[in-house]
Amino acid sequence: MTRSDVRLIHPTAIISAEAMLAPDVRVGPFAVIDGPVQIGPGSHIRAHVHLMGLMTIGTDNDIGTGCILGDRPQHLAYKGEDTSVAIGDGNIFREHVTVHRGMPDSRGVTRIGDGNYFMVNSHVAHDCILGNRGMFVNGCLIGGHAEIADRAMLSGNSTVHQNCRVGKLALLGACSSCTVDVPPFWIVRELNTVRGVNVVGMKRAGYSPEEIIAVRKAFKMLYMQRMTVSLAVTRMQQDLGHSPAVMELVDFIHKSKRGIPGAKHYAGATDSGPTANAA
Repeated sequence: MTRSDVRLIHPTAIISAEAMLAPDVRVGPFAVIDGPVQIGPGSHIRAHVHLMGLMTIGTDNDIGTGCILGDRPQHLAYKGEDTSVAIGDGNIFREHVTVHRGMPDSRGVTRIGDGNYFMVNSHVAHDCILGNRGMFVNGCLIGGHAEIADRAMLSGNSTVHQNCRVGKLALLGACSSCTVDVPPFWIVRELNTVRGVNVVGMKRAGYSPEEIIAVRKAFKMLYMQRMTVSLAVTRMQQDLGHSPAVMELVDFIHKSKRGIPGAKHYAGATDSGPTANAA
């Protein structure tokens, strides 16, 4: 362990000799850093945090009170093998967030990108891959092997089934669940119920009006014209292939292994409130 100023480390903290901390890392009261944990500059480990290696944590991460990162996967087949967690830069983990390391017969690592915000009691299971600038609201649960793309939003107490994918700027509403893949830009509520396009999120992300219109046209092909998924994708390519956002949507659907919500899962337009459309 390296540190230039012991005043940054609370005297009640317990830090393994294997840990490597940048000189300016702050560690709060009763924190435990156990094993080969690497923590980058500018990071703050708050009170009662428990970090377990193998783990790499990048720069400027804020890990809140009571978080447990890097513990064993909740999987009956796990027998204590060396697996890991890799966390990027600028993430915020609020109180009591949990992140589990990977399984040896899978990726072996749980990966979290940059600039994500994890609110109280959110959970990331083994072997998940999370992108950048996601919003994970209180109590949301992400099952093993799930993939969450950039700027997705999982609202409070929402759940993502294991092996599911949630696309870029998709929004899962409060107390909702997905057991299939959620395409980019879609708003989903309840159980796999499609409610609209995350227009506000797309605007905030800098998408042009033309791109937003193209995505809404693609959405109408599938849900309002009630085409099959395969036919809708063909029409998207033919009529809207000039739109990079639509082609991102098409590529996501082509790669889906669990499928996406079809026309029978459409329940009408969502409300236009800020929570429904934020991302």
